[in-house]
Amino acid sequence: MSTPNRLATRILQGLLIGVVAAIATLAIGQFHPATLKTMQAFATAVLDPLGQVFLRLLFFVVIPLVFASLASGVAQLGRLGRLGPLAARTFALFAANMLIAVAIGLLMMNLLQPGHQLEPGSRERLLQEYGGGAHRAMERRQQQPDMSLATAVDMFMPRNLLGAFVGHDRGALGDVLPLILFAILVGAAATLLDEDKRLKLQSGLDLLSELMTGIVGFALRLAPVAVPAMIYSVIVKIGTGVLLTLSVFTAGCALALALHLFGSLSLWLRLLARRSPLAYFRQIRPVLITAFSTSSSSATLPASLALARDELRLRPSTAGFVLPLGATMNMSGTALFEGCVVLFVAQAFGVDLTLGQQCVLMLLAVLSAVAVAGIPGGSLPLIAGLLATFGVPPEGIGLVLGVDRILDMLRTTVNVGSDLVTATVVDAGAVRGDHADA
Repeated sequence: MSTPNRLATRILQGLLIGVVAAIATLAIGQFHPATLKTMQAFATAVLDPLGQVFLRLLFFVVIPLVFASLASGVAQLGRLGRLGPLAARTFALFAANMLIAVAIGLLMMNLLQPGHQLEPGSRERLLQEYGGGAHRAMERRQQQPDMSLATAVDMFMPRNLLGAFVGHDRGALGDVLPLILFAILVGAAATLLDEDKRLKLQSGLDLLSELMTGIVGFALRLAPVAVPAMIYSVIVKIGTGVLLTLSVFTAGCALALALHLFGSLSLWLRLLARRSPLAYFRQIRPVLITAFSTSSSSATLPASLALARDELRLRPSTAGFVLPLGATMNMSGTALFEGCVVLFVAQAFGVDLTLGQQCVLMLLAVLSAVAVAGIPGGSLPLIAGLLATFGVPPEGIGLVLGVDRILDMLRTTVNVGSDLVTATVVDAGAVRGDHADA
């Protein structure tokens, strides 16, 4: 069994142990309240700091990881401009694929509203649990001016760029919006450099991204201990109502992922590639299973390339261009998940995101998904940054850590399936173009 699978098993086992232990503690507390109070104090004094070590490792890498990954991705476009129509079709489909996925996810969260399943008392205890950080975040959001063109300019282009990155409070993350714009500008400027200089810059950015990904790996090694500690602490302090809320979120997110993969992309196959969706998904089933088991788009890439060549009969030039690029950029499942998490955690903390803010969230989820490393758990630091952007305590990501691994397997499956469908659609368009030229 591979290391990612062993880690996944340990995290899920830890989650189960934490839930069972917390429910048992609550049951004992019904007959012996002193025991419950003692365990709540133990959770505050010991388990919460342990969980914070895990979370802070993720928070450490938010700024450098977003910058390096996104700037490097844009810098790569300097080599793609020569490909003309193929590149244009590919990037247009990537963008449409991810925007549709996020829209489905946000619609599902708005319909189910899993965060609103929390009882008022549970929500208040949740706010208290984060030591006033949630209240401060909500106060900052209430002080923000109404959305306008001037406000949008200030959000994306503050006067003090470095100050916006760093933040004015050592207990809060900096602004991610100007960081994303700055990373895009750096990447765009890199495409204007001489080839050697651009490659050197891209190599440095990739190296920084790999280093930050390594720190995420350190954090994930703590997950089998930190996840049960955090879920136990939340349940014994807030109650079992959080389990219902989390169950609704998990089911809704999984359903949204399935709707995109087997609904939206089936329409693409039927209308744009003239293929039978049922037969197509039967063909790519081995690769989908590989993606599900490894939770890594990068690890699944060799299998995707082989299947595209041998089973789908795609042109080698198309598959060789679209699939490797898609493994790093076409993250529809990740973008959907990020949007769902931000809206769910916002609901849990009583932060209502307006329609305009959710439209901004769609765009940011797409951009941040592009910056996600193709490894298990790679999206966690970026989600923390998105939460901070919308005035939601980044620590709220702890609510979903216990089920993240399950949903990671599902969203990676959607990511890989989207890559194959996109390659198929691009190839079909290229074939029709050749026929038209003839």
